[in-house]
Amino acid sequence: MKVALVYDRVNKWGGAERVLLALHSLFPTAPLYTSVYSKKQTNNWTDVFSVKTSFLQKIPFAARAHEAFPYLMPLAFESFDFSDYDLVISVTSEAAKGIITNNKTKHICYCLTPTRYLWSGYDFYFKNQYLRNLSQPVVRYLRKWDKIASRRPDKLIAISQEVQNRIEKYYGLNSDVIYPPLTLENKIKSIKKLDEPPFLLVISRLVPYKRIDLAIKACNRLRLPLRIIGMGSEMSYLQKIAGPTVKFLGSLTDEEVIAYYNNCRGLIFPGNEDFGLTVVEAQQYGKPVLAYKAGGAQETIIEGKTGLFFSSQSVGSVTEMLDKFSHFRYNAEDCRRQARKFSLKVFQSKFMRIVDEVMRENL
Repeated sequence: MKVALVYDRVNKWGGAERVLLALHSLFPTAPLYTSVYSKKQTNNWTDVFSVKTSFLQKIPFAARAHEAFPYLMPLAFESFDFSDYDLVISVTSEAAKGIITNNKTKHICYCLTPTRYLWSGYDFYFKNQYLRNLSQPVVRYLRKWDKIASRRPDKLIAISQEVQNRIEKYYGLNSDVIYPPLTLENKIKSIKKLDEPPFLLVISRLVPYKRIDLAIKACNRLRLPLRIIGMGSEMSYLQKIAGPTVKFLGSLTDEEVIAYYNNCRGLIFPGNEDFGLTVVEAQQYGKPVLAYKAGGAQETIIEGKTGLFFSSQSVGSVTEMLDKFSHFRYNAEDCRRQARKFSLKVFQSKFMRIVDEVMRENL
């Protein structure tokens, strides 16, 4: 069976990219089609994948500033030719689901979320009324195309019940749920000690909707040590508001990330996420998670056992939760047991079951 993978863009590193690595373990010879590709931002993925880019790659700065070309994304993915493949698997939170395949080529879409800036996150992305009015023609076009594109896959898979509900709400379609897998190697028996005071941890892309500012301001208020792993457009702003107990670590290797998981007191997760792979990764290393009670985190944390929730995205709510956490007692093995529900083997088994079902259709 000849398989191709498709992803919106390969110019960052995060949970979605780990999903691609999990799919690569199932289909090691599958090429990766994408709109734009940045070797620098992904540690040269051509060592892992045969990466095939769209015409957008030829536009100067497009790999670093893809946000400037949302109206070209539909055309970028519709221009790919998949006629030689038996199966195409798209991993997408935007336009990759809109690829066009013939009747002989099956298409499974692993949906990270319906396009956030068009649907669930529209009010957040377009707070400015002038920008909202100016963008209306493009938004209308993209919403119409996005709904059409959502009907092109032969099978839709959501990464969480939260995303499953969004698919039904915005696209009017049914989907199955397969949770993303843990891919960080488990090295619990070989814990590297860090020369750090007891600290809380954030691992995230530093972009506005992740609400890392809440974690920083709450830790400032309580003078709690906080370590932040990740890069993003908000880094300069977040560094400006950070107090002396907050340190930014930038991008780290998997081994370094594991060391910080193993040595932290707990992970702070202040965003409303589709799933939140770091939530499960922290539990994998026996650590509790302190999360905003919304989105996919509600499906992966056992409240009062493997973590705590705060009720609103406000500094006061996070501060109150951190006060409560100082008296929280948990069992590390409970966290690890919860994380095992999201193992790579579980993901591979469920995903291949759906692949078999889809490929047997119309036989």
